[in-house]
Amino acid sequence: MPELDAAALAAFTAAAREARPLALLEAADAVGRRAMGHRLCTAMRFDAATMTVRRLYSSDPAAYPVGGAKPKRDTAWGRHVLLRREVFVGEGADVITEYFDDHPLILGLGLRSIVNVPILHGGACLGTVNFLWAEERLAPEWRAFAELLGLLVAPDWVAV
Repeated sequence: MPELDAAALAAFTAAAREARPLALLEAADAVGRRAMGHRLCTAMRFDAATMTVRRLYSSDPAAYPVGGAKPKRDTAWGRHVLLRREVFVGEGADVITEYFDDHPLILGLGLRSIVNVPILHGGACLGTVNFLWAEERLAPEWRAFAELLGLLVAPDWVAV
């Protein structure tokens, strides 16, 4: 598994000291990019009443602007990640196409795999952090590392 080395821990410590929203998420994106090589990181806040997610963070705001929303009611992905609070791993263009309405954009960016990590607090899903790669198949350790980063950024959702 990729490591949280001294530099990565220092980045999270510095981010935790900041009074700036989403500083932990920016640190997770940077640390994850170095450790796992993902090409896109986004984060969504979940509104359970409307069953929608709204983007809080994007490493590519031109393609995925902050504030963009997606309905997830009656979707297999929404049930899996938002309601059952389970990590979603999608590998290959066929899976991306099956689960994501914005698959033309995802595939157009050259992205072929994804890990969606539910952000949990007090047993509730507050949102997701999402890592996407160009590779068709994920290295097994990337899922575990993405889940760890999801745990580290949870305070950002509580704060915003």
